[in-house]
Amino acid sequence: MSRATHRDSQNQPLEAAPPTSTVTVPASAQAGPVSHAIFRVARLHRMIAGQLLRRVGLHLGQELVMMHLWELGPQRQTDLVRLLDSDAATMTRSIKRLENAGFVRRRPCPDDKRAVIIEPTTASQALRREVERIWAELEDATTGDLAPDQQAEALNILRRVEDSLARTAANTPPADAPA
Repeated sequence: MSRATHRDSQNQPLEAAPPTSTVTVPASAQAGPVSHAIFRVARLHRMIAGQLLRRVGLHLGQELVMMHLWELGPQRQTDLVRLLDSDAATMTRSIKRLENAGFVRRRPCPDDKRAVIIEPTTASQALRREVERIWAELEDATTGDLAPDQQAEALNILRRVEDSLARTAANTPPADAPA
């Protein structure tokens, strides 16, 4: 069974995961303890986020699509792909699910007949409040045991880690590029 158990009802709290300080890093990962910790943290974070989002009928990542639409207004689907560093197929599936749920609508782009504009619906405004509440709950689950100065330090370190990884990614040729 996973560290956190799926909730049957919106009112039940997530079960607390046992402390992970006893996690043993496999010998083959000893050269990368920070990378191993990031992997474990990211996996748990995604799992909890998925549990929380399921309560409002969303899949992971769909809340980010909606956040951008609420913040920026209607967007071309290709712009959403770029904003979220996604791929076209994944974005198409996400938009289709959101459209079927009544949270977005698609319309042709008036300037480019090949492009599609995605816009949030009026019905999505209630979802916005739920997503904001879920995001706050996820933040509390993530940082609840940290003092404000520790939260700021963690955020600073994560930004530096992200910058380092982004620089590495920018200098790494795609896997399908000729050698």
